[in-house]
Amino acid sequence: MNMQAILKQAQALQKDMLKEQEKINSTVFEGSNALVKVKINGKKEVLEVLIDKSASLETDDLEALQDMIMIAINDAMKKVDEMTEEKLGKFANGMPGLF
Repeated sequence: MNMQAILKQAQALQKDMLKEQEKINSTVFEGSNALVKVKINGKKEVLEVLIDKSASLETDDLEALQDMIMIAINDAMKKVDEMTEEKLGKFANGMPGLF
């Protein structure tokens, strides 16, 4: 295989990786639990936090609500990581931890 063919293959691979990354970045991921729903994009930017309006919260419940928000955000972030690994892991070609 000559150098020009290798470079062409590398450029095609890079183009495919960028296309997959853009798909991930534009996807909206949702994390949720009993009280809270969080939406983030593939760049891990929080887009929306929704709190169940039917939940009657007392002052003492604020700490629990904060925990629920954190859990929902972490759930959504985990989904971003899973999709990133699924879509871009094939480009790592045996290099664990690249994405």
